[in-house]
Amino acid sequence: MAEGEIVGGTARQSPPLGSCVSEFLVYLEGVLVLSGNTIAAYRNDLSQFLGMPGFSGSLPVGSVSVEMLRQCIGVLSRMGRAASSINRFVASVRSLFAYCRRLGYITANPALELKSVKVPRRIPRFMTQAEVDKICAQPAECELLWEKRDTALFEMMYSSGCRIGELAGLSLPDVSSDYSQAVVTGKGRKDRLVFFGEDARKAMRAYIEDRKERFGIMSLQSVNAFFVNQRGERLSVRGIRYILDRYSGAEGTNHHVTPHSFRHTFATSLITNGADVRLVQELLGHSSISTTQRYTHISTEKMIELYNKAHPHGGDGSR
Repeated sequence: MAEGEIVGGTARQSPPLGSCVSEFLVYLEGVLVLSGNTIAAYRNDLSQFLGMPGFSGSLPVGSVSVEMLRQCIGVLSRMGRAASSINRFVASVRSLFAYCRRLGYITANPALELKSVKVPRRIPRFMTQAEVDKICAQPAECELLWEKRDTALFEMMYSSGCRIGELAGLSLPDVSSDYSQAVVTGKGRKDRLVFFGEDARKAMRAYIEDRKERFGIMSLQSVNAFFVNQRGERLSVRGIRYILDRYSGAEGTNHHVTPHSFRHTFATSLITNGADVRLVQELLGHSSISTTQRYTHISTEKMIELYNKAHPHGGDGSR
């Protein structure tokens, strides 16, 4: 029988699982050019996969069965992993075996038979208008450059619904000269147009003008990041989280504020005030409408609350 001939549904002398994982990660970075965070997530999942009972880097990829993969899911469940984490693991493993199938390392993808774990629907937490105002007003109380930067950051989060990574990656040429809109790069390296209201535009202008005075016009040309740290370098995602953590414990906020709190509040405000869910989907950069529809449930609850307070026969018991 010739080398590589199919026997019992698997290819003879299939490569070891460890080398397949290494090849796959190189493919994600060099060919698909996925983001660093996405590649790190794949690497973490697949490293965990290789460490599962019965698995190793030397295990032939063609010997992996769907039963073995189901045992992996069982291990994760017993470890108490969240459904979303398990589903990401399944997706990573499924993609790995799809890659191996395309290269002819295996004749069938055993991970295709794996079922995703049902994820409980969670209503996103959003801030009240008073909380938004409180957070945005804190740095504005000081006239220093970095407080102006923080004000611009918060106002832009609320005004545009941008993800934290999108703002960290924003460059000066991406923003219109009047600060009314910008092109951001979202998930999947997809560009989209976002918009800024008057409060955000005012804060952005004040920050950039003060930055010119502090670092000079040459700095804006050499470091074109919109947000910079005190060393004049691009502000990182970690840096933005640190800044927000400093302000989120302020009096007047009822819970810890995260960058996504602004994004959720942005979406909820639009839908509560009558924006079409498809428009909100575009503004948020959601690939699926079902993700955006989470916010319609929040708005319905808000409308019921307002009805009970405002209607003469409402249910708040005050009349």
